[in-house]
Amino acid sequence: MGRMPSRRSVLAGISSLAALALPRTAPAADAPRKPPRLRPGDTIGLIAPAMFSDDFVEVEQVKSAIASMGLVPKLGRYVTARYGYLAGTDRMRAEDINAMYADEAVRAVFAVHGGWGSARLLPFLDWDVIRRNPKLLVGFSDISALHLAFAARAGFPTIHAPNAANGWDEMSRDSFRSLAFAAETPLFRNPEAGALDPLAQERWRTTVIRPGKAAGILVGGNLSVLASLVGTPWLPAFEGKILFLEETGEAEYRIDRMMTQLELAGILGKVAGIVFGQCTRCTAGTPNYSGFTVPQLLQQHLAPLGVPAFHGANIGHVANQLAMPVGVRAEIDAAAGTIRILEPAVA
Repeated sequence: MGRMPSRRSVLAGISSLAALALPRTAPAADAPRKPPRLRPGDTIGLIAPAMFSDDFVEVEQVKSAIASMGLVPKLGRYVTARYGYLAGTDRMRAEDINAMYADEAVRAVFAVHGGWGSARLLPFLDWDVIRRNPKLLVGFSDISALHLAFAARAGFPTIHAPNAANGWDEMSRDSFRSLAFAAETPLFRNPEAGALDPLAQERWRTTVIRPGKAAGILVGGNLSVLASLVGTPWLPAFEGKILFLEETGEAEYRIDRMMTQLELAGILGKVAGIVFGQCTRCTAGTPNYSGFTVPQLLQQHLAPLGVPAFHGANIGHVANQLAMPVGVRAEIDAAAGTIRILEPAVA
């Protein structure tokens, strides 16, 4: 990955841009409420909607990580349960989420792990309880199923950010704090790598697929999770949205297949702009491979859409991933490789 850039360069684009945000108007009476901003001492519910975690040392490390943010962790009843490769049955995992949203003492909900399993519990969530109690949902990877379903059913913002058991590096912490604690409207961009480190230059480079600016509600997450929900009632409307995607561990032809699925389903043709973040270890690993590369595939699928698009944003299965709000207005500048948040994610 090369030499890590300084804190100043990493977070040069993360600052409050309230003066540049759209004018704030009083919400309509039926407008969904936003989750409350986080404050030191707030209780955080820990849930395991996907893979199990029966390593009690890891659980203690997760609790310590939450405490290091100045927050108080509260374990869900079934966080350490196991049912095959899942953290308990579908109803058990859903019960933990329902309980956290019903608990008035809990201010936000963090997923411990991703993996697989979040989509299985969607029919068992109490959406009335969730809608009545807006709280930040935090996680990524398989947790994208929850982010997308919340965008469709709950109507309040969530945050695509590291799971509680993942590494919370400086860039992740600071971008998360700007959104969840400070209620800021930051400008996100990859850091400048420095002229003397070619590897770092490549690591932080963004690539324009189609230049231009576009604004809309930000939605997205993991590509394979989104593709697996096509044809179900758990996806939000995509008309006029800004779509962000990321992936890990998928061969080139699978990326092609999933992007084709989104295209044929009409999703790609509806959005106002697209950011494809990181595609980590997205290679078949075949010796002397001579097929399409991921950048070539993104160019093939996204350039013909005629909307602003770029890839390489530090979103996904990478160190220092940016925390990305889901369900708030944002503006992308594809040529500059930036994502500007236009409204706070929290109240």
